[in-house]
Amino acid sequence: MSVISFKNRIALYFSITTAVLVLLVFAVIFFIVKAGVYKDIDNDLQTEIDDLFTEISITAKGFSVDQDEWHEKEHNTLGINPIFIQFVDHKGLLFDRSPNLKESQLTYSKKYTEKHFYNGFLNGVPVRQAEIPVMHNKHIVGYIVVAAPLEDANTVLKNLEKVLFIAYPLLLLVLFVVTRLVVGKSIQPVNTIIETAGRISRTNLTERITYPANRDELYTLSETINNLLDRIESAVLREKQFTSYASHELRTPLAVVKGTLEVLIRKPRSQEEFIDKIKSCIAEVDRINLLVDQLLLLARFESQKEALRVENTEINTVVLDAIARNALLIKEKSLRISTDIADDIHILTDAYLLSIVLENLINNAVKYTNSGGQLAISCIRNETGFVLTVQDNGIGIANADQDKIFSSFFRSRPEEHMATKGSGLGLSIVKRICDILEITIFIESKLNQGTVVKLIFK
Repeated sequence: MSVISFKNRIALYFSITTAVLVLLVFAVIFFIVKAGVYKDIDNDLQTEIDDLFTEISITAKGFSVDQDEWHEKEHNTLGINPIFIQFVDHKGLLFDRSPNLKESQLTYSKKYTEKHFYNGFLNGVPVRQAEIPVMHNKHIVGYIVVAAPLEDANTVLKNLEKVLFIAYPLLLLVLFVVTRLVVGKSIQPVNTIIETAGRISRTNLTERITYPANRDELYTLSETINNLLDRIESAVLREKQFTSYASHELRTPLAVVKGTLEVLIRKPRSQEEFIDKIKSCIAEVDRINLLVDQLLLLARFESQKEALRVENTEINTVVLDAIARNALLIKEKSLRISTDIADDIHILTDAYLLSIVLENLINNAVKYTNSGGQLAISCIRNETGFVLTVQDNGIGIANADQDKIFSSFFRSRPEEHMATKGSGLGLSIVKRICDILEITIFIESKLNQGTVVKLIFK
């Protein structure tokens, strides 16, 4: 099956549509001309009828005509524009006719009780006829049949018909060719888009489609494709960075485990040394497990396949559960925790995902707050919804790093707090979940003064 090109398809559809419209226009023109021709003939017949009624005598027995009328030229000859007249009595019998009819008779129908115009034949020649009943005291006493030849009118109509039939296919052919040329020029930007898109690959994502001069649908299409390419390029870059960072973060604890085990088997060790090194390896394995769990969680959210389980969630319960999961570290650092959340605050959201957000935020606040510090968690209602705040007086975040804190594997000034373990994935997961739950997150921080995180629920 052959495939019609887009250009030819548009030209064909346009030509078919136009063909139907042109056919309708030609039909209207033909019938308007035909009606006009018949109207002119009917007017001539009506004029003759009006003249005849001034020249006939009508009685209860019938009617008669002034014989001088038959001497008029159009009644005696078959020359230009002859008029044929025939008189019929109330019984339908012919009793007189114009001399130019000779032995011929016009067709006659007694069924009309009012003036009626119609087409007929006289000796096989088409004529336009008018049949008029002659009335006397509301009774029909006879009929007048008047006719005029239609040869000239039919010749005009046939010539017009030929012209229209010849012009119609020629017009469609010219229309198709012109439309095809115009469409070809109009869709040239589409060819440019195809050529540019063909050059774009995974290794060449920097090229973009040139915008057309006119801000039309093709401009919008180009803009949409360019925006799509921007998103794809960003996703590929994130994937490369993610792979690089993930391999680096996994390589480090694995190297530590390998090195520890290699040192352990070089010579005989005491039981205490074995226990110490094994605990060190277990700590690194736990770190790998945590990192893998976070990577899998982040990958799941990146693919947006996480099904939301929206339910009426009590904020106070979720916050207390998150604090409980960090209780050991809070106790080790002797932190003071305060909460200001009413028991009746409920929000329609996914409780599990919200718990992940709060656990990460509270864990960060606890990790980066010095021993003896304090942590405050509150939730208030405003005119648009609820605002949940997690505030600490920890080490804070440098201004230069605040735009990067949601990037995967990013850690602010890690060389200054090497004792604090972390992968740099916590806030990436928080930001992704907030986007999924349609929660707006703001972070305000001052170095060595603390950090304030606000979650705004709609």
